[in-house]
Amino acid sequence: MKALLPGFLVSTLLLIGAPPAQAADTAPSRTTAPDKLSGVRASIADQQWQAAIDQLKSVNDTGSADWNNLMGYSLRKQATPDYAGAEKFYAEALRIDPKHRGALEYSGELYLMTGNLPKAEERLAALDRACLFSCEEYRDLKRAVERYKAAGNKYVASP
Repeated sequence: MKALLPGFLVSTLLLIGAPPAQAADTAPSRTTAPDKLSGVRASIADQQWQAAIDQLKSVNDTGSADWNNLMGYSLRKQATPDYAGAEKFYAEALRIDPKHRGALEYSGELYLMTGNLPKAEERLAALDRACLFSCEEYRDLKRAVERYKAAGNKYVASP
């Protein structure tokens, strides 16, 4: 056990010093070069949902969990949300990477938006298992579930 402790501390310190994840997804996976999606992330940061969707279609990296997560996120956030489309892309992201924290969080929020608390709680439990010592995605979805319950099982957007 003592031999594991120094390695564990080094790993923890490396994680703490890591740069923060981009909005709407976890750190880019190995399946997609980060530069392929940087324009998409910029459009999402500017809440330019249609531009993000168009850029994602142009990149067309459907084998990437990050790509699928960002497509689901953009479809869910656009002026006229496409919940069914978003769910399809989140599901594909999770098929590719079952521990994709962004897809777990955002699909959980989607389930709250559509009134499916049990599925949202399943995603929260999956995030709890995926995050070593809690993580931002877990805390965000946990707060969203708490707001949902406090509002009488109605979705409340984050402040």
